[in-house]
Amino acid sequence: MLFDTGLLSQKQYRRQPLACIAPQGIFCMFSLTAPSRWEGFMQFGFKFRSSLAALTLALVTIVVSFPCLSSAHGSAVPEEEKLGILLVAFGSSMPEAQASFRNIEAKVHAAYPDIPVQWAFTSHIIREKLARTEGKDLLSPMQALAAMADSGFTHVAVQSLHTIPGEEFHGLLQTVNAFRFPGGIAHLSVGAPLLAVTADLERAAEAMLANVPEDRTSDEAVVFMGHGTHHPGNVYYIAMQEILRARDPLAFIGTVEGSPSLDQVRAELKKNDVHKAWLVPFMSVAGDHARNDMAGPEEDSWISILTADGVNCTPVLKGSAEFDNVVQIWVDHLDHALEELR
Repeated sequence: MLFDTGLLSQKQYRRQPLACIAPQGIFCMFSLTAPSRWEGFMQFGFKFRSSLAALTLALVTIVVSFPCLSSAHGSAVPEEEKLGILLVAFGSSMPEAQASFRNIEAKVHAAYPDIPVQWAFTSHIIREKLARTEGKDLLSPMQALAAMADSGFTHVAVQSLHTIPGEEFHGLLQTVNAFRFPGGIAHLSVGAPLLAVTADLERAAEAMLANVPEDRTSDEAVVFMGHGTHHPGNVYYIAMQEILRARDPLAFIGTVEGSPSLDQVRAELKKNDVHKAWLVPFMSVAGDHARNDMAGPEEDSWISILTADGVNCTPVLKGSAEFDNVVQIWVDHLDHALEELR
């Protein structure tokens, strides 16, 4: 699934000026509004008075004289195609989480060995923390795209590594759209996050359940921890709950900051008389949320709360991107994004 980032309506577009610098160094500007406004643009010491036919002839002459007008980005020289991939994740400051990023990059390189791969991270908090504590210079999506534009990339597939199309993903769409201008990147596409259409949810559910340790028995529950959000994209977690439960009546999903909540999961565990549960992150990395909010020793962690409820818990500290069957969903979305550029 691809996401269209062209946000200008036809009405807005008609109001924009068309400008370019011709190869001879002459600056040309034409309004895309009504012909009556041409007079103001064309007065260079004389009053423009001409018939429609004369104006048409002038336009044809100019377009022929200055081929920059028919070019997408104002250049008469055909562009030399340079294709690249930009992988965009939220990010994590925990060293253990890097296993997910390494696995994703390995799978992408295996699928597209001849295409350069760059990284960007949407969380400014993570970028600033790693710059301060480890001296790592991680790029934001805007910085990464600017660097790729400066390096001459003409075709870039931007692949979201987010789980749902929430706030971070829609911010990424806005950033990509900002590079659709003369001098930016000529051809851009965006691959969907892990969950976009129903088929993605079904594949993800099958993969998540397959990745639960084989030691789990039929009377034991599995509780997946998602991040959650106040963004409307949170509905994907609710949909995932329904799809999971249709496949496994003791599979539940809760979120840290959205719905379903841990309290809702607790009620379901009590209702089903569950005494043993596996806690599994439904996040690309097993970072701070997994290691502290889910499995930490604090009394408000999920493992502490559920243990107090009489549920014996076993945490699985592996992010979803450490599993190949989950990563393949992202890689398939990237394939669609690359196909859009061809």
